[in-house]
Amino acid sequence: MRQKIIAGNWKMFKTIPEALRLVKSLETKLEKKPPAKSRVLVFPPFTAISAVSEALKNSKIGVGAQNIAWEAEGAYTGEISAAMVKNAGAKHVIIGHSERRGYFKEDPHMLNKKIKLALQHKLKVVYCIGETLEEREQNLTRDIILNQIEWDLKDLTPNDLKQVVLAYEPVWAIGTGRTATPEQAQEIHAFLRDPLDALYGEGVGKRMSILYGGSVKPENALGLLSQPDIDGALVGGACLDAGSFYKIIEASEKAAK
Repeated sequence: MRQKIIAGNWKMFKTIPEALRLVKSLETKLEKKPPAKSRVLVFPPFTAISAVSEALKNSKIGVGAQNIAWEAEGAYTGEISAAMVKNAGAKHVIIGHSERRGYFKEDPHMLNKKIKLALQHKLKVVYCIGETLEEREQNLTRDIILNQIEWDLKDLTPNDLKQVVLAYEPVWAIGTGRTATPEQAQEIHAFLRDPLDALYGEGVGKRMSILYGGSVKPENALGLLSQPDIDGALVGGACLDAGSFYKIIEASEKAAK
């Protein structure tokens, strides 16, 4: 059975004191009613990974990094390596987020190198795919996401992909307040499973958890998470408040029953 995962991507928010207040508040809520079906992950900024990891060392909340460099080390001013985030306490990493693809022009070759480096360093990967509004309006959604999974995951084995979680995040729904309907999201999540099997081995698509990301909030979480092929959520703005994020975790638990 695929695991339900609720992951909070903090993006460029939270100083270290703010980060600690947030995770302590979240941990207090989860201690009162621990999730039985859902894995909870948080992705603070690089500066807070060490402090958050230490604060959560006796917790079931997992900690990850929002990005890593495409090289193991070297003269890359401003970058951070897989080894560095692992040493800081991260056990997961987000790769391929639309903001990285868009603002920083990360291409398939770079993303493929990042995923392989992450796996070499025993980091579990939350790998993001998705289409822009223009691509969707041109009926290119399936072509775009198939191209992404084919090239970004190139040369990975079925065993490698056991450490990868997919996140479908339509770019037009990220931070815009617009959300794919549960039916629209379910259609794409269900569609992805057969190509994953065809490209990477029988059972890969059926086994892989696929999260939805794109303006997920307490008001729409249950509808999305109740869909049979939506295995969780990659949450943006709503994860920056412990109460709001906890309500999404509650929705995941309810949907998993």
